[in-house]
Amino acid sequence: MLVSRTSQYAVQALIYMATQPSAAPVLNKDIASRLGVPAPYLAKILQSLAKGNLLFSFRGRLGGFCLREGGDKITLMQILLLTEGPTFTQTCLLGLKKCSDETACPLHFRWAPVKKKIIDLLEETTLEKLAKAVETGKYRLADVPGNLFDEIKA
Repeated sequence: MLVSRTSQYAVQALIYMATQPSAAPVLNKDIASRLGVPAPYLAKILQSLAKGNLLFSFRGRLGGFCLREGGDKITLMQILLLTEGPTFTQTCLLGLKKCSDETACPLHFRWAPVKKKIIDLLEETTLEKLAKAVETGKYRLADVPGNLFDEIKA
């Protein structure tokens, strides 16, 4: 269950937005500049998150994006299911098309408990927790995607 660059950028952008004043829309170009990511790519990601009901999107000169709910209500699992797709938690570690208890890959039964712990961690980790870690200086925003699982344990 490795996450794509799209998911990494989505998590970074949402953490950044969670550290901003709550009702103020944030411009895509400002987020992209702060995170050092391509603005057109980030715009597509943010539009996808808006379609997935995590963000509000506003057009025009005073437009931008803002969180639909507080960071305490948005989990990493919600974000990853939107960016990775609904089968994110169902994929085989070895990449087999069919892997279940009935048709197990060689690692299935050893991987299943680890996968459950990761899923639990993603479901209990909120955007608010990550944003607070960044705001307190415990982590830099650019560090989050590279060491996502190490950092959310703290």
